[in-house]
This record gives sequence, structure tokens and C-alpha cells, in this order.
Amino acid sequence: MLEEASFLGNEKYYNDFVGTKAGLVFAPPILKDAPKGVALIHVANPSLAFAALADHFATSAQQVQYEISPQAHLCKSVQYPEGEVAIMAGASLGENVTLGKGSIIYPGVVIGDNVSIGDFTIIYPNCVIRENCKIGSNVILQPGCVIGSDGYGYELVEGAHKKIAQIGIVIIEDEVEIGANSTVDRARFGRTTIGKGTKIDNLVQIAHNVTIGEHNLIVAQSGIAGSTETAEFVTVGAQAGLAGHLKVGKGVVVAGQSGLAKSTDTPGYYQGTPARPLTENRKSRAIVNRLPKLVDRIKALEKKIAELEDN
Repeated sequence: MLEEASFLGNEKYYNDFVGTKAGLVFAPPILKDAPKGVALIHVANPSLAFAALADHFATSAQQVQYEISPQAHLCKSVQYPEGEVAIMAGASLGENVTLGKGSIIYPGVVIGDNVSIGDFTIIYPNCVIRENCKIGSNVILQPGCVIGSDGYGYELVEGAHKKIAQIGIVIIEDEVEIGANSTVDRARFGRTTIGKGTKIDNLVQIAHNVTIGEHNLIVAQSGIAGSTETAEFVTVGAQAGLAGHLKVGKGVVVAGQSGLAKSTDTPGYYQGTPARPLTENRKSRAIVNRLPKLVDRIKALEKKIAELEDN
């Protein structure tokens, strides 16, 4: 069917490719033969090529009118290039907010006082950006993000937990995407920073005074505790946790459901709780998996020793 397209990005899906109903398939150059009726387009990265095709149709199907809805609430001091932003019904923008050209603000978004937003940034419904935070260009905030919520700071005073004021800000650099219902806390002092090109999944918690380096990948349901710093190209797997005040070096990968408790500047995979280099953790797990058999052997030896002593 010529109206359908697909891609083969991994050889383990070859059998699915053989039975495809698509009329066009992006494939690596090494693949020469195709099922009858299938046109191959050879590209170095089939997944990326297919994504570009899908993006073309998705973009053409979602045309946004650059206009201000009369049902949006804007303070008089809001600044934006006339005719070059879209602000939809139910959005609320505070005093001295600045929007760059091509910005799109969806319904239900709340933007606090003195927030600045760069060019071509998209803020989806029901996001909250609190006062004084700075958002770069080409940023995407998926629905329900909260940027600049108070950091989790308390002191025990006379048997009660006293809230400590969080007076810092959040800075989100260019080309960052933050998933639905993720939160980035404002700093106690100074700033919490999300570096250029970083991609954060849904349901992620970034605590106060954290510095995330450029081009990090932070996957769903993970959390990074206060004042931790990551370098470039760090990956944090799903449901993983990083303790506070750590320094994590370039190229470190923390596997899903792992807990990193110590700083490291050695690139590579870390797994387990506490997280250790992958090979080390696998050896430890192998030993643990053998423990039941070792216990049985010890019990058998104890029984034999007891029998010998009785004789």
C-alpha cells in the first residue's frame, strides 16, 4: 500500500519487514532485496529519516495561528513581538513577562512575574512557570510541567520542621525538552540549571540547585537530589536516583532502577543500589544468585560433620 511507510532500523525486526504491508520502507544500504510491491529508500539512519517524514505530516496537520486569544489574561507589561506569538484561551501571564518570536502558549499555562521565554518555545497546556525563571529558545515543555516550584528545604526547630525560603531561580537553556508532569525546583540561592539539548522524560524530579549538563538524557520516574551536578552526555535510566551533592562525569550512564550514591568521573555503565560499574555489579549479582546453593552445601557439610562426630 503506497500510502503507508515504515522503516527497518534494527536487524532483529527483519522478519516483520518481510511481511510488511507498507509501500515504502527506509532501510540501511546493506539491505538490497525487498518484498514484492515495497519500494526501498536507502539511508544511513532509517529511524531518523522516518522521523523527518512523520514530522513533516505532523507539522502540516497542526497549524497554529499566531494571535492572542481574548480569553487569555496578560498583564499590561507583557512584552512580545506583535503577530509572532500564539497565546491561547485560559493562559495567564504575569508582570514583565517576555516572549520571543514563534512562542506558543497553550491553554491553562500560568507564567509568573519576570519570566523570560526565548524564540520558538512551545509550552503545552497546564504548565506552570514561576516567577523570575528563564526559559531558552526551541524549548518544549510538555503538559503539566512545573518549573520553579520551591525546593524541598526545611530545618528542625523546636520539634517542628520550619520551611526555608527558596529565593533562587531556574534556568532552562536552548533546545531542552521536559516531559509531562515533570518538575524542576528553584534554587535555595542562585540557580537550578538544565543544560542545552537535554531531554527529560515524564514524571522526573529535579531538585534545588541541581546543574544538569548539556545533552543529558533523563528517563521517566527518575530523581536527582539537591546540588548534584552532571557533565555532558550523562544518561539517567528509568526509576533511577542520584543522591545529593554528587558530581557525575561526562558519559556516565546510570541504569534503570539504580541508585548512584557517590560521585564518579569515569564514563561507562553503572548499575545496582548502590550503583557500581556494570561488570562489578554483575559479578556481585552472580555471587548472590549462588548463595542458596552455597547454603545448601554448607548445611550438608554440617550434617556430615555432625554424623562423624556422633560416630
